Amino acid sequence: MKNTLKQIIPPQVLQAYHLTLAYVGAFLYGFPSRKLRVIAVTGTKGKSSTTEMINTILEENGEKTALLNSIRFKLDTNSEPNLLRMSMPGRFFIQSFLADAVRAGCTTAVLEMTSEGAKQYRHRAIDLNALVFTNLAPEHIESHGSFEAYSNAKFEIGKQLQRSKKRPRVIVANADDSASGRYLTLQVEASLPYTLSAQQPYEFSDTGGYFTFENEKIAIDLPGEFSLKNALAAATVTRAFGVPAFVIARALSKLGSIPGRAQRVEAGQDFTVIVDYAHTPDSLKALYDAFAARRKICVLGSTGGGRDKWKRPVMAAIADEQCEEIILTDEDPYDEDPLEIVQQMEKGMKRSPTVIMDRRAAIGRAIELAKSGDAVLITGKGTDPCICIANGKKIPWSDAQVAREEITRILSSKQV
Repeated sequence: MKNTLKQIIPPQVLQAYHLTLAYVGAFLYGFPSRKLRVIAVTGTKGKSSTTEMINTILEENGEKTALLNSIRFKLDTNSEPNLLRMSMPGRFFIQSFLADAVRAGCTTAVLEMTSEGAKQYRHRAIDLNALVFTNLAPEHIESHGSFEAYSNAKFEIGKQLQRSKKRPRVIVANADDSASGRYLTLQVEASLPYTLSAQQPYEFSDTGGYFTFENEKIAIDLPGEFSLKNALAAATVTRAFGVPAFVIARALSKLGSIPGRAQRVEAGQDFTVIVDYAHTPDSLKALYDAFAARRKICVLGSTGGGRDKWKRPVMAAIADEQCEEIILTDEDPYDEDPLEIVQQMEKGMKRSPTVIMDRRAAIGRAIELAKSGDAVLITGKGTDPCICIANGKKIPWSDAQVAREEITRILSSKQV
């Protein structure tokens, strides 16, 4: 019904509808963003991790914070998982959340912002102090109509920073990404590019890494170069608001893992098990590169039903090149035939993969195949709380919990 309405209602009418909702929501809740420092993060990948890192740094600096991302909703010390499968919920949700943050005594709100949210004007009527741009790669192409339209939708968040009446306004952008130049030309008080190459010495592995920031060694326990870049983005924006470098270093050293983002699952095994949200070719390759030194057993579901079908063979080709063992499985088919999705993935592969449509069985098989020192990489869902199937039905789910249960089961069976 919703999709049918979208097809028959003129785009201009839909745009006016969503824009009106944004301002009505802000009005009803008293324009709460004006009473907070608001730091937004956008980009194709790294948004949730970067918001978590910013939040950790600000908390270490003694601030009360609110955090809204695809992982959780947090108001000061109260945190609950995001079960909506939306990074930027609509229908007044964000304005209500910001009003709650004001009532809770929070001084800063850290928000993940997406192109899909911007497309429906959910970023409007939110007065920003800062925006972090992490990177840009093809995603949501079918939803937006083209890569250019996707890029433009994301840049609308930059324009929202530019129209903000707050001072100073700060843009922080990944200078290693070619799209950063557009963000760094925004008419704001501070334009801060960041690049890992300027933070020598730095080092990363599949267990963590470090970089140098204002003569401080910033160390994290998260794998890969991408984790260092996320940490550098968080360090740059918080430093712009006066957080000392030594506090940033202390905070990030305490961070540990981020749920669903290169999250380690430990249950007594002598090999590595990782659950990660990676759902674009770039993010999948970045994760696999982080574990380049290990034999990789990869559980891959690629994209969900009804979206970005072009990614299916591309992501399978990356797994074909980098993983010693590949298990293709089901992942949010919605109203598509899940087996057809997997068959489209197989077209990108030279080898014949193992296909196990039951996701639990696929994870269990990957763990059975693992030897000491191997890495089992389970991608696509991260902290998603359900598997979405036909007719709007949802099956409760947790990759991390299932992986933990399967490790325990297999280790127990070996001891009998």
